[in-house]
Amino acid sequence: MRRAVTLAAVALATVAAAPADAATRLSIRGAGFGHGVGMSQYGAYGYAQQGRTYREILRHYYRGTGLAVLSDRPEVRVLLQGGRRTVTFSGVVRAGGRLLDPAKTYSARAGGQGVVLRSPAGRSLLTSPAPMRLEAPRDGSLLLAGTSEPGVRDGRYRGALELRAAGSGSDGLNVINAVGLEDYVRGVVSAESPPTWPADALKAQAVAARTYAITTTKAGAGFDQYADTRSQVYRGVSAELPATDAAVAATRYQIVTYGGRPVVTYFFATSGGYTENVENSFVGSTPQPWLKGVDDPYDDVSPRHRWGPLRFTAAQVQRRLGRLVAGTFRRIRVVQRGASPRIVRAQVVGSRGTTNVTGAQLRKAFGLNDTWAYFRTISSSTRRGGSRSGDPLPGDPSTGGTTTDGLRALAVLAAAVRARTPHVSGTIAPARTGSRVRLEQLTGGRWETAAEGRILAGGRYELPAPQPGEYRVRFGEDAGPGVRVG
Repeated sequence: MRRAVTLAAVALATVAAAPADAATRLSIRGAGFGHGVGMSQYGAYGYAQQGRTYREILRHYYRGTGLAVLSDRPEVRVLLQGGRRTVTFSGVVRAGGRLLDPAKTYSARAGGQGVVLRSPAGRSLLTSPAPMRLEAPRDGSLLLAGTSEPGVRDGRYRGALELRAAGSGSDGLNVINAVGLEDYVRGVVSAESPPTWPADALKAQAVAARTYAITTTKAGAGFDQYADTRSQVYRGVSAELPATDAAVAATRYQIVTYGGRPVVTYFFATSGGYTENVENSFVGSTPQPWLKGVDDPYDDVSPRHRWGPLRFTAAQVQRRLGRLVAGTFRRIRVVQRGASPRIVRAQVVGSRGTTNVTGAQLRKAFGLNDTWAYFRTISSSTRRGGSRSGDPLPGDPSTGGTTTDGLRALAVLAAAVRARTPHVSGTIAPARTGSRVRLEQLTGGRWETAAEGRILAGGRYELPAPQPGEYRVRFGEDAGPGVRVG
């Protein structure tokens, strides 16, 4: 019996060889689409389907607010094109004080100390200090020509175009649409919400878009709004549709106020079921009483109410995180969530230390829909030896102490067998100690359960692979990388 113990001890001592195969996979699941602050557009859609009015919808998302009618009639300046060497347009009746034929196509370039207007034949007609204002006909529109550049298209716009120098170091022009507030909102609503949505959802969108336009500006840049999601999407005349025009007209000059003053009305696509405090989404911003997280029970109509899993290999994670990883990627640890489960702060854990990051940084790195996200890392490697995950050997102190010589012999023999048995082992993070985990084998193109066990301390697991083949670990809904047992 002493000889058997010695042989078993030798066998156990030889199992510390390097893993034959190893891999890591990161799975990401989440909810929502957007920054999470203010009005959820799909949530508003769901509320309207339940018969709620636009006033009730706005009061729900912007806490403690009311509605007022704006007394003045401002223009909104929207950047349409930036740094253009040549601007081409038609439908203009006046440029820099000179009358033009709206049926003809003209162009303009930066030149000298101003803007040079050219005829259809390319002849210089006028040099004017910037900005040069190009006027559309009253109750009409002008056509701004696009080019082959990505994202630059022909478009019709009301009001006027202002041509301004693009900035220091550039010989191009910024093209800015100066348009009345109501015409601007007409160009936004259908670009932000489908025109087939219920009328009260469109009215809520119109009021939110109008209020956002008068409470935000790109001060010092010569314009107030971008024409894309950096502000709100604006498409000019092409967005003017009967249903959305009716929503704008029904809410004419109405704005959201808090304490009698207009307030910033952020909005976004879908909340996942709960919106977020502004200071948690835009980290470092000042908390605002009307921009607090609220329950959003009807947002489940959204196709992005829940999303994932997204799966990344360790190499893909390393590339996406770049300098945010100290050494080799290990896991992502969330350290603070907001009023909703959106990530405020987290840590990227690497082999050489941790890096503090925000939810916004992780969203950008992985191209996520939202910062409402959960990360799980599963690493797997193959080796020989070890005990079944969570199951102590006979004779182990955890079984109650000493055993008879016969039981101890059986324990030694069992250990020797296990020492020769291939195992798949690794870590799962996060994972609660004692949770169930199973090993799956690829058989006939399908993954079938080969062994089951429990998570050990530190998220570790170790499960026997009964025969050669390809295996993976499954923990809940998440599957680890495939590893080969040879």
